[in-house]
Amino acid sequence: MSGGRGGGADDGSDDGRGRGHRQGTPATPYAGAVRFAALRAPWYRGYLIGGFLLMAGDHVEHAITYFVMWQKFQSPVLAGFATISHWVPFLIGAIPFGHLADRFDCRRIIQASCVLFALVSVAWAVLIGTGTLQPWHCVILLLLHGLSGAFWNPADQLMLYDIVGPEHLPSGVRLMATGLNLGMLVGPALGAALLFLVGPVWGMALNVVLYVPFFVYLLISPITGHLTDRVTPPRLRVRDVLGVLGEVPRYPAILLMMVLQGAVGLFIGTALLPLLPDFGRMLGQDEGPGYILLLIAMSTGAVTGGLGMEALGRIKASTRLAIVAAALFGLGLVVFSLSQSFVLSLAALVLAGLGNLVSASTAQTVVQLAAPEGRRGAFIGAFGMAANGFRAGSGVIVGGLSALVGVAAGVGIGAGTLLLIAVVLLVVATVARRRRGAAVDPAADVALD
Repeated sequence: MSGGRGGGADDGSDDGRGRGHRQGTPATPYAGAVRFAALRAPWYRGYLIGGFLLMAGDHVEHAITYFVMWQKFQSPVLAGFATISHWVPFLIGAIPFGHLADRFDCRRIIQASCVLFALVSVAWAVLIGTGTLQPWHCVILLLLHGLSGAFWNPADQLMLYDIVGPEHLPSGVRLMATGLNLGMLVGPALGAALLFLVGPVWGMALNVVLYVPFFVYLLISPITGHLTDRVTPPRLRVRDVLGVLGEVPRYPAILLMMVLQGAVGLFIGTALLPLLPDFGRMLGQDEGPGYILLLIAMSTGAVTGGLGMEALGRIKASTRLAIVAAALFGLGLVVFSLSQSFVLSLAALVLAGLGNLVSASTAQTVVQLAAPEGRRGAFIGAFGMAANGFRAGSGVIVGGLSALVGVAAGVGIGAGTLLLIAVVLLVVATVARRRRGAAVDPAADVALD
């Protein structure tokens, strides 16, 4: 044993957690449909709770620091940079971080992210408390915060694969995505409560506590992210870091998912949230409970969708499901952009949130199942570069369209473009499946269905 991996060929024996499978034998990730299947895996529940708390802490920081930056500097440029800085690290670092996740103990990578998140929160608290906060401080701290998110993402996915195994990976990814969305829902509310109850300084100081349980849990957990894979990756060379992009076309399912989620990030991404006040004004709900409902509608739809799919327990992950769900996301936002009814707008956002979670979690699952052993982190990084990194451009595209043709039309055009891309990809996937048969790649038995 070296670095947490088996050094020899897999003989098909059990790995100690009842998930032994022979190298080269396709996994059967859909066998034995079980409701909330991932929750039955040892170590999963604590990992899920840790991820939820980390994401809640992430969004507590957003709620407090965005408010403080606007109150202190009144800078639209700084506000825009806050969004861009969250996603640019994915664009630049997702692939290198994926390679690191392939080679090192994923627990330590995630713990390093927790420490960096916590240190950034402490720095905010000190700078705000001493009255020395300057715009350049904000730029550095926002970039470090974004870097923390990009650093832990590939390692997180390898940990999920290792904890639940390929047979229950769809459930594991979906429940984790649901937990993270719940964190996104709870975090801003908790941040607002801390902001007005104890103030921004103590709010940021207390936020550090949310990162501690995950850090401690990873000290206890024996899962490394490499116990299931039996292939040790080759020595990493600098020229190989981006070489994974040249290999992606060999795996059509991964390529389709990268194009799909890249389109989601580029044409919608996170651009809708800053525009919600304008929609609230158009719907006569620019303040009070109505506006709060608009803010939480998509996250509510995501959580509901994730729990609903787990309750059914019989929906398998496939390229077609990811594409259809992305089309549903686009359709929901097209309806939202055209709606003059508050109730219809809420329903459309809930539908869009449901579609977004199902599409994103399904695409992530397909990528994990199709990626080659020993290099899964690199392919997850490439996928993360497209799915998350491209979100840095959504503000430019949707914001630019909104400035030219109006907010509703700008969002409608972006969502309509996504819907059109999803339809085209569905046709491509269907035609490719008929030509190639069910298998995407001889080494990765994931169906283009």
